[in-house]
Amino acid sequence: QVQLVESGGGLVQAGGSLRLSCAASGRTFSNYAMGWFRQAPGKERDFVAAISRSGGYTNYADFVKGRFIISRDNAKNTVYLQMNSLNSEDTAVYYCAAPVVGEYDVPDYWGQGTQVTVSS
Repeated sequence: QVQLVESGGGLVQAGGSLRLSCAASGRTFSNYAMGWFRQAPGKERDFVAAISRSGGYTNYADFVKGRFIISRDNAKNTVYLQMNSLNSEDTAVYYCAAPVVGEYDVPDYWGQGTQVTVSS
């Protein structure tokens, strides 16, 4: 089992930035590719970004390329999502998940989610 706990969500103005964190516990964190998904009200859950076990490979959804950066610190068992140039369409609950490398993966483990609200 892997337990995932997200933090860092909140309310931010359009154009602003937030950094989400996901702390993992349980099995060896570095064994898992990690990712982020999001779900806006009334919409399906969408893939946002993923990072390989070593951090050497990253993958992003087109709608966040150039704005969001995924990273990880295996020593701290934590994956991050730096979100820049936020707009109202980024408002959603953001979920950390594992293992995941791309949009078609179905992760075994999910966090509880953290709300991100972007005001215009």
